[in-house]
Amino acid sequence: MVVKVDKIEKNKVSLEIVVGADEFSSAINRTAKKVAGEINVPGFRKGKAPRHIIERYVGKDYLEKEAMEPLIGPAYVKAVEESAIWPVSRPEVEVIQAEDGKDLIFKALVEVKPEVELGQYTGLEIPKATVEVTEEQIEEELKRRQEMHAKLIPVDDGEVLDKDIVTIDFEGFIDGVAFEGGKGEDHDLAIGSGTFIPGFEEQLIGARKDQELDVNVPFPDEYHSKELAGKDALFKVKVKAIKRKELVPLDDEFAKDVSEFDTLNELREDIKEKMITSTEMKISNEHRAEIVKKVVDNASVELPEGMIQNRIEALIQDLGTNLSYQGVTIEQYYSYINSNKEEVYENYRVQAVESIKTELVLEAIANKEGITVSDEDVEKEMEKLAENHGRKIEELKEALTARGELDWFKIGIVSDRTIDLLVEKNSSNKKDTGEQLENNDIEKKE
Repeated sequence: MVVKVDKIEKNKVSLEIVVGADEFSSAINRTAKKVAGEINVPGFRKGKAPRHIIERYVGKDYLEKEAMEPLIGPAYVKAVEESAIWPVSRPEVEVIQAEDGKDLIFKALVEVKPEVELGQYTGLEIPKATVEVTEEQIEEELKRRQEMHAKLIPVDDGEVLDKDIVTIDFEGFIDGVAFEGGKGEDHDLAIGSGTFIPGFEEQLIGARKDQELDVNVPFPDEYHSKELAGKDALFKVKVKAIKRKELVPLDDEFAKDVSEFDTLNELREDIKEKMITSTEMKISNEHRAEIVKKVVDNASVELPEGMIQNRIEALIQDLGTNLSYQGVTIEQYYSYINSNKEEVYENYRVQAVESIKTELVLEAIANKEGITVSDEDVEKEMEKLAENHGRKIEELKEALTARGELDWFKIGIVSDRTIDLLVEKNSSNKKDTGEQLENNDIEKKE
């Protein structure tokens, strides 16, 4: 086999591949024997008709075409290996010559992995925010736990108040006709939770147990169901029960009931420590992401369209798989978000471009800095992952191998070590003390 490589464009390569005449003729002979065993030729037993007779029945062109098909794939794969190129899209194949007694010649036009032009990736001096957990944040977490462990007291003689939990029956109508999905019985609704259509919950305030009332609300214009979006609805509602939260005091008894601690002070200290740990992790991850983004922004790379499309297809496929676990088809999802395949593809394009560029830049830096991992390193990381998931390492290996993700696991380790290097070479000694963490920026953990 002979291969000629021509660079057509920046990220596009043409391979002219020549398969020897003898190999092609042998393939034609095999094809003729195969066809002879599939058709009935008068005067010959099945499979015994000579090639020239078979050619009369099916045509020489047919035999040449059928013989050519199984040769092209393996020849292309071998040509890619010999040429040391990295295709990122399916090849466009053009047959130049396919005639018995002559070489089989075809061209494969394919997009290849682009080259990365690295910009500045060290000495960027990117500061890391300081960890700060305030007393107000600790109090807020204590109040959250107090709310979570509050007692629910029935209200038999009184009106619905904000934050109450009401049990209701309801049925919705548009223009006097009940609509699908608009009916419920014994539904518990927390007033002020915002789980129902805007304006619905507020109209229940002031109602009493066993009271029936009409609730008039418009569906939002952007509502997921096109049949209901923007339309005025009437809900007939019956309040069947009212429950009100009764908060237990924040004291040592509370700490004993909701935790493994004996005093409220011990619980406070535990909350603080966990907040600090959680915040440190969050800040560290954000700092790493900020450094990577800056390094990637400083680099230049022209992504082949085929590479982008393949990544979008993979993202959509992952989306479809995740939806299937919930019993939802991709078409139902498009309808639910009031969109279509084309719009979703375009939305995923930004994510695809960012992820591909990041991967290529990190790979280029790893190659330049000589960052590699040994089989022993991979083994150790697998042991950690298996232990964290309560699995045996042999099971993890089998799962990764079955899914074809073993190489990706190794690439992930290299990427992590590359980011570690970038953090080391780009962190500023100055702390960003100007940022005070807001309550809603804290990842609270119990």
